[in-house]
Amino acid sequence: MVQGRVLIIAGSDPSGGAGLEADQKVLAAHGCYAMTSTTALTVQNTKGVTGVHVIPSDFVGRQIEACLEDVGADVIKTGMLASAETIEVIAKLVTKFNVPTLVIDPVMVSTSGAQLLPHEAIAQLSQHLLPHTTILTPNIPEATLLLTQNGHEVGEIRSVSDVEAMGRKIQKLGPKWVLVKGGHMPFRKDLTVAKTDEEKETVVDILIGPEGSVLRVQSPYQKSTSTHGTGCSLASAIAARVSQGADMPTAVRGACRYIESGIKTAPKLGNGNGPLDHFHSTYILPFSPGYFVEYLLEHPAVRDVWSEFVYHPFVMALGNGTLPVESFKGYIVQDYLYLVHFSRANALAAYKAKTIGDISRSNEIVTHILHEMKLHINYCNSFGISEPEIQATQELQACTAYTRYVLDIGQSEDWLALQMALAPCLLGYGAVAKMLHAHDDTVRDGNTYWPWIENYNADDYVEAVRLGSELLEHSIRLQSPSRIEELIKIFVHATKMEIGFWEMFPYK
Repeated sequence: MVQGRVLIIAGSDPSGGAGLEADQKVLAAHGCYAMTSTTALTVQNTKGVTGVHVIPSDFVGRQIEACLEDVGADVIKTGMLASAETIEVIAKLVTKFNVPTLVIDPVMVSTSGAQLLPHEAIAQLSQHLLPHTTILTPNIPEATLLLTQNGHEVGEIRSVSDVEAMGRKIQKLGPKWVLVKGGHMPFRKDLTVAKTDEEKETVVDILIGPEGSVLRVQSPYQKSTSTHGTGCSLASAIAARVSQGADMPTAVRGACRYIESGIKTAPKLGNGNGPLDHFHSTYILPFSPGYFVEYLLEHPAVRDVWSEFVYHPFVMALGNGTLPVESFKGYIVQDYLYLVHFSRANALAAYKAKTIGDISRSNEIVTHILHEMKLHINYCNSFGISEPEIQATQELQACTAYTRYVLDIGQSEDWLALQMALAPCLLGYGAVAKMLHAHDDTVRDGNTYWPWIENYNADDYVEAVRLGSELLEHSIRLQSPSRIEELIKIFVHATKMEIGFWEMFPYK
């Protein structure tokens, strides 16, 4: 997604549902870079506005200049402007810096009825700012106030056609586009004004564009008290989409749908008109980029089973040299047979990969496996077991169950699921070797199994683990949280299969 730069010029809402606070949430949810200039501090919550402290207009202007002369802005979006002087300052700076898009939410009266823009400032808005406006987003009460302040008569609104007529009149005041928001006046199915709660069926937002174009965005009426900051949030959602390259009708339709869902999924906070759910379509990863493996191994579903695998009695017997030799012989032969299928699975991963980089990494891992298999053959030769004898050995059930599970995941699911099924072996042997290498009970001199430990702690295997981890880290960032949980289940199951591998032979 393109990261648009959006400068918000508006008042602050300490309760977080409207104003600058809501605007920044919207822009964050859309992946934009937000900057702010504060026009007023308010005392408000979901129950209403009880105080306004207007910021001096010259200070507002200095904030705007600081942003525009350095970072720049693709879009400026305004909300509560608080004073006539601030409006004049903004108009001058918009011209000075030649800002390409200006989104004006003409915040005049709060949902609870508080006057947020003095009447004398409305004239300044019409005279100085509307001629520079790309899109103006009044609700019906604001549209009515704008028209009456500019000498237009506003008759009774009976249908959607009357709202369209209002939009066309406002467009003549200067804005290129006008979006008249219909949330304050729901309609019946036939798009005439609903007179009773039972008749309220639909909300229509009407976009009036150049050359008489009209776009109606219809949404089902929602009886909800979670409407605090809907105007701020809608205008910011439009600004976000335009900053990322959307044309105006596409931006408006998407923004309307965003608000509709925000009301539907609202968290029901406060005792008055509560805020929207601004992040309803944003997936938050539970780990920082590059740290998925760390998160994975500490996950509640993984932690205990991973510890059982890494510190298994079979493993500890390898470290202190007490593992029966016959058990190790049987294990090393089965592990050789396992590695044949592990190679097949990595070859399948290369086939399923979409980029040459991922294909190359899978092939590199197969090369590391071939090196590992040669060490297995040397081990077996030291025990008097030849390579043909290894290959003629029948797989035990644990080996067959594990390898076929991995291959089945590779056949039935996607590339990343296969990587997760492979990960316990790749990561696990590295973790086991690292643990044994540092453990106080590990015997080095005279331990038949010390070369095995050194093999998995050697640079080439550490490099294989790094490559495998990189594969996971690169791709896992693109997954949703629910998908990550599904992949973790695969990892857990494969880890349990690894434990079953240790269990094949006596370790005492």
